[in-house]
Amino acid sequence: MTNRKVSYDRGFKAQLAGFSLTTAEILYRLPDHPSLLQSYIWQEYDCAPRFPKLKSFLDFWTAKLDGKLFRVTIAHSKLIRPAELRLVDSEFNVH
Repeated sequence: MTNRKVSYDRGFKAQLAGFSLTTAEILYRLPDHPSLLQSYIWQEYDCAPRFPKLKSFLDFWTAKLDGKLFRVTIAHSKLIRPAELRLVDSEFNVH
């Protein structure tokens, strides 16, 4: 018997733990030109509705980076959902 190391996808493991893919569009003001806005896309597996990973990233941004946040738009999609099963009483054939 061979000794094989089992590899797994970190994202898939996060999904099984209840995390879902979260995408945030972050609009921020350029430090040298505050009248101009720049866009940054952040994507990670996070847990809705509190989004702790995104909140941690935004806390880091405000503490360490010069570009002031203007707006953050969040898109959240659950990639793994329980299967829906429904019993069917009869079957109809359409010709």
